[in-house]
Amino acid sequence: MPLLGFGVYQNKGPSCVTSCLHALKVGYPHARHIDSAIVYKNEAEVGQAVRESGIPREDIFITSKIFSRRHGYESTLKAAQRLGKIRSVGVSNYGVAHLQEIEAEGLSPPSVNQIELHPFCQQPPIVEYCRKNSIVIQAHTPLVRGSPSDKTLLRIARDVERSPFQICIRWCLQKGFVPLPKSANPEHIEENADVFGFGLSKDEMEALDALHSDTSVTWNPVKAP
Repeated sequence: MPLLGFGVYQNKGPSCVTSCLHALKVGYPHARHIDSAIVYKNEAEVGQAVRESGIPREDIFITSKIFSRRHGYESTLKAAQRLGKIRSVGVSNYGVAHLQEIEAEGLSPPSVNQIELHPFCQQPPIVEYCRKNSIVIQAHTPLVRGSPSDKTLLRIARDVERSPFQICIRWCLQKGFVPLPKSANPEHIEENADVFGFGLSKDEMEALDALHSDTSVTWNPVKAP
């Protein structure tokens, strides 16, 4: 799985195709990864971008999600045909209790758990469980819905001469997460992918870790029991 993904939530129609193409172009070699979902209603556009990109399909990692109302063998099989065969199965917004239910049934753990993660919402119990069980952690909403205005975050951004958005993505990477920033703006797409030429110091990471306030900016079912 690439270290960085490209989110397409609320990105539809020609804009989705164009932005996916740009993300695939600037994302080599670390970020040829697109994250979609059935409820985003843009899987067809993602598929179109993949075909138009000219990049071999095996070089592109695609994540999609099936909404809970469509769970079940037949409905899942039908839904999966939109983008093709599945190589690995993960979950999204699963808390510890949800993951323990899978374990209690004697089933293999999911390959991935996609949850909201950024310096203000770090979800330690879920992260710890996933790490102990070798579950890859994808970080959705890593840019805090486009409003990371904390003074500590801004200070670190000034110190390393990067944007606060790049700091949030870099924090995720150094924590071992797979961040999924989204944007339809070509300049922002490029900026979000340009996060491998610098690093955050131990002190800077600790300062960002200290921002945790359990503050979600999305509907967060992982907090449910």
